[in-house]
Amino acid sequence: MAPPSSTEVDALRKDYEEAGQGHVFTFYDELNDDEKTSLFEQLKGFVPKRITELATKALQPEEEKAAGTVEPLPASASASVIDTDPAQLEQWYKEGLSYIGAGKVAVVLMAGGQGTRLGSSDPKGCYDVGLPSHKSLFQRQAELISKASSLSGGATIPWYIMTSGPTRGPTEAFFKKNSYFGLSPENVIFFEQGVLPCISNDGKILLQSKSKVAVAPDGNGGIYLALVKSGVLADMKKRGIEHVHAYCVDNSLVRVADPTFIGFSVAKKVQIGTKVVRKRAANESVGLIISKNGKPDVVEYSEIDEATASAVDPENPDILKFRAANIVNHYYSIAFLESISEWVDSLPHHIAKKKIPYCDLKSGEEIKPSAVNGIKLEQFVFDVFPQIPLSEFACLEVKREDEFSPLKNGPDAKEDNPVTSRRDVLAQGKRWLEAVGATVENGDEGVEVSPLESYAGEGLEAWKGKKITALQLKDQQ
Repeated sequence: MAPPSSTEVDALRKDYEEAGQGHVFTFYDELNDDEKTSLFEQLKGFVPKRITELATKALQPEEEKAAGTVEPLPASASASVIDTDPAQLEQWYKEGLSYIGAGKVAVVLMAGGQGTRLGSSDPKGCYDVGLPSHKSLFQRQAELISKASSLSGGATIPWYIMTSGPTRGPTEAFFKKNSYFGLSPENVIFFEQGVLPCISNDGKILLQSKSKVAVAPDGNGGIYLALVKSGVLADMKKRGIEHVHAYCVDNSLVRVADPTFIGFSVAKKVQIGTKVVRKRAANESVGLIISKNGKPDVVEYSEIDEATASAVDPENPDILKFRAANIVNHYYSIAFLESISEWVDSLPHHIAKKKIPYCDLKSGEEIKPSAVNGIKLEQFVFDVFPQIPLSEFACLEVKREDEFSPLKNGPDAKEDNPVTSRRDVLAQGKRWLEAVGATVENGDEGVEVSPLESYAGEGLEAWKGKKITALQLKDQQ
């Protein structure tokens, strides 16, 4: 690629200078042609005035407004698989399966995280939690898509995988190495979330080196803009997609393209649906799905006082009043996603104070700071919730033991680690087999049931009356 012309450089430099960020060109004239081109292309990808506005707002936040009225979601906007009539659950399941069968359902996976806390340098989805089969998170999720397709009659379920810059190459290589786990490559589409410049404590864009801006992923809330910029939304529309299931990679029990959830959300005629699990205890560190000032929202555990967190449901003192724990598992209507450009710029940005390596503007030396020297800006996927009326939002409570086992921490942590993920998957398999009349005789270990054999416990009747001592039921397909 040829280096930019002096006219192009002068125009871009002027934009940055007018935004108070002209220092990013400090070393430009001493760079070689390749470095000039690289820096120019990177800078061209940002809107400097917008970056300055975001930095100012983040570093000089407006005085916080009163918290407003916080209440649990009303019954009209929520349901629970725990106390819903089984006939209703079956109806939602069949309706969801019919939408899948008609080719109207797509899946979006948020997989930008690296396995650093797990002690791995690979993308988190590549991680093996120690199951007897040694299947990675990516493989189990791919097999769930295969099974959901099979249950629907063989319809295609396109899988859009959002990576970060550092994880895209390794993720694509992992899928290619494993032949896309049996899925058709044309239906597994990779795209990247965006990045934003890192900002100094005085609101200036940080250079990582003389020829590169320091950047960081824009958070899982970057999914909305990425869907548009990457062409994913256009591809969905071309395929005739009407319903989208989006989730995070680090849940060992996730039900991908869940027919029940899709059927529930469509039956409720909502723009956004979300899954939650019941909060385990008042002091559990989870965000909660709530109604705030009459709008759907998420409140972080740190924002709730002890009395509110401990309050019990007035109709059932055995459960908490505020109990809908957020697990970042959402339904979107395609009509809602088509409106992204109308509201995406209004979503808030949150800050994370960090030690950010930077290039000293006087010496050109690359510095690794010993103290916090700046911020990273990010958005959260749930920041969009208050954008819609409560009547267009619905929440489905699911059983934690069936659908939520997060993989957040390394093996030595007390919870949400590879050990608990393995335990929860095997325990689920044991419950499924015992439910059809099998006897599991291997102590407390449990059994791994392949997603290719059963999506959610169905189709295991052949094991009725049999004794099982193995830790794994082999794939039969």
